[in-house]
Amino acid sequence: MKVLILGSNGRLGSSLVRRWATLPDTEVIALTRTQVDLSDPEKAEAGLSTFAFGAGDVVVNCAAATDVDGCEHDHDLARQINAESPGRIARLCAERGARLVHIGTDYVFDGELDRPYTEEDVPNPLSHYGVTKLEGDRAVLAASPLHAVVRISWVFGPDKPSFVDAIVRRALISSEAAAVHDKTSSPSYTEDMALWLAEFLKPMESEGASEPLLPGGIYHLCNSGTCSWRDYGEYALKCAKRHGIPVLTTTVAPLKLSDMKAFIAVRPPRTPLDTAKFTRATGITPRPWKEAVDDYFSTWKP
Repeated sequence: MKVLILGSNGRLGSSLVRRWATLPDTEVIALTRTQVDLSDPEKAEAGLSTFAFGAGDVVVNCAAATDVDGCEHDHDLARQINAESPGRIARLCAERGARLVHIGTDYVFDGELDRPYTEEDVPNPLSHYGVTKLEGDRAVLAASPLHAVVRISWVFGPDKPSFVDAIVRRALISSEAAAVHDKTSSPSYTEDMALWLAEFLKPMESEGASEPLLPGGIYHLCNSGTCSWRDYGEYALKCAKRHGIPVLTTTVAPLKLSDMKAFIAVRPPRTPLDTAKFTRATGITPRPWKEAVDDYFSTWKP
C-alpha cells in the first residue's frame, strides 16, 4: 500500500510520516508544499497526479490554512487551500480508486452545545476558517464514498510547537502565565493520532485491498475529556515541573475570550468532540488528554 501524506512537515503530518514508516507492507510518501501546493488548486491536482497511486492506496491531507485570523484577511487564499484544493484532490483520488483521509476541524461548529459534538450535529462555523474547512469537508465527501473526514482539535506533539509548548517555555523565564478559561475543547496528541489514524489505512480482509475496514464519512478523533485553555496550560505546567523542567510557576491566571482584543475571527466557545463513533468502529477508546500531556512532557526538551 502507498500512503501519500500532504502537509508532511506540519505538526500532525510529521508524526504520521515518522510513525507510519515502520508499518508493514506500506510505502509512505511524504509530500510538502513544494510538491503539492494547495494555494493553487490546479497546481495541487497536477502535482499530486504525477505520483503513481490507485486502488488500495491512501492519500492523507494534513495540509490546511490554519491561521484563523489570517483567513479573515485573505478569504480567497483560505478557500483555495481549505476547500477548492481538497475538492480537486478528492476527485483525483476517486478517479484512481484511492481513498482520501482529509483532516478537519472542530471550528466548523458554533460552540453553543453544552455537550461534545457528534458527527451528526449540524455545523455552523463562525469564522471564514471554519466556513472554508466545512466546504472542504463537503467537497471531499461528495467525491467518493471511500473518502473520510477526520475532525480533530487542539493538536499538540513533538514536531512543531503548540500552545502547551509556548506556555511552558514562558514559565521558564517568567512566574506569570495566563490563558482563556471560557473556551473549551479536547486536545489531540499527534503520537496518539498516528496510532488511531492508521485504522483508516486498513483494508477489509475479505473484500480485497480496495475496500477499507472503516467506511467513509465523518469521524471525530481526539483524546478523551474536555478542558479550557487555562486547564490545559496549568496541567502542562504541573507535568513539566513533575518531570524536572524548571518552570517558575504552575498557576495560570484566567482570561476571558471576550477580552482577547487581538483576535479578529470569532472563536467558538465550546467544541469538545465525541469520539464514540470511532470507538464503535474500531474498539479503540482514546486515552484521556491528561495522560497524553504527561507522556509528552516526560521527554520534553526546552
